[in-house]
Amino acid sequence: MRLDLVLKQSGLIKRRTVAKELAERGRILINDRVAKPSSEVKSGDLLELRLGNRVLVVEISFVERFKREFPTYKEVLTKKVNSDA
Repeated sequence: MRLDLVLKQSGLIKRRTVAKELAERGRILINDRVAKPSSEVKSGDLLELRLGNRVLVVEISFVERFKREFPTYKEVLTKKVNSDA
């Protein structure tokens, strides 16, 4: 499933356009690789989202609901990044 759609449907990000913009700016990693909005996300992938001064790392899994896969996530790590700008 596409990265921007996974982020929207899982509830990590409220709007798909916001997820797309974050990915285009290189603020999202899938398994330590920079992701595009159209990058394929599979069950078990680790996503790292850089949201301001916070880094959120989650593991994605898929649950079948009404004959359709629906993404869910488990938070792995949350840390703050010090910005010396």
